[in-house]
Amino acid sequence: MQENVSLQPYNTFGVEAEARYFTEIHTPEELKAAINFSSSRALKTLLLGGGSNILLTRDFDGLAIRLNLKGISEQPDGVNHILVTAQAGENWHEFVMYCLEKNYGGLENLALIPGNVGTCPIQNIGAYGTEIRDVFVRCNVLNLSTMETEDFELEKCRFGYRDSIFKQEGKGQYIILSVTFRLTTQHHSIKTEYGAIRGELSNAGIAEPTIRDVAQAVVHIRKSKLPDPKETGNAGSFFKNPTIPLLQFEELQIRFPHIQGYPNGDTVKVPAGWLIEQCGWKGKKIGNVASHPLQALVIINATGQATGKEIFDFSTLIIDSVREKFGIELEREVNII
Repeated sequence: MQENVSLQPYNTFGVEAEARYFTEIHTPEELKAAINFSSSRALKTLLLGGGSNILLTRDFDGLAIRLNLKGISEQPDGVNHILVTAQAGENWHEFVMYCLEKNYGGLENLALIPGNVGTCPIQNIGAYGTEIRDVFVRCNVLNLSTMETEDFELEKCRFGYRDSIFKQEGKGQYIILSVTFRLTTQHHSIKTEYGAIRGELSNAGIAEPTIRDVAQAVVHIRKSKLPDPKETGNAGSFFKNPTIPLLQFEELQIRFPHIQGYPNGDTVKVPAGWLIEQCGWKGKKIGNVASHPLQALVIINATGQATGKEIFDFSTLIIDSVREKFGIELEREVNII
């Protein structure tokens, strides 16, 4: 247990904030001991995984716990499937690469997403036509009320678009220890519906792609559009893509004929990046903070000296301008601390 520890190395924005107490845990037993420490002192707790989905706007007057649970196990599941369980502290992209090396299909479209395995069910992370719920079986969690472990099956997680029970009524009540996925071992379902992936594969002259080909295309796309957090502080997509009623979208089409949208029944998902760009934010810089010049959805610590409050205030200006121009309320995808 350490005191007054800088959290700058543990968040991908690279902002400076200090935790009153800090510990790194490697086993569920160590985690329980850390929780008991904070409970006995009436301290708040902050769980840190890969630090890729948080914005620290102030010092944390409590206990910051870095989850470093490691390990991967496998269990055959019929002729064409395998159950793969990864501990919460495993790096997500490295885990995806591990599965691809073994020719396990299902996660290839999710390559190069920052963060650790333990946070992926919270957000129901997704990209290029795939979401975690498509291959999710269960996650093992620590119930903070009972201090006992329990399993959350697919239905119990109540996954939605970048959403789950862990962001709603279960927020702050559970800590995810491991996640189990059901992946294919042969006869993979290749998803190349997104134009960007098709374009990458076409440029490479690949007509019948493998899961590795798809992952490589995704990695190339993400690297070409998104900044590397190791070089420029960011947390990836800062906002969710808003979903609005079909009628509202049709009214907006009259005023903005080129507005983009993806219909789904009576609603339409509108790309937040397009909205932000139309409001003039793409590449715009204020002080130490900027919107990325290649992807308006990404806010960056442009100078490396930005505070969390500066980044938060920048995001508020974006929300205000999109609301004023389109009447659409953007929601932050990043957790604000």
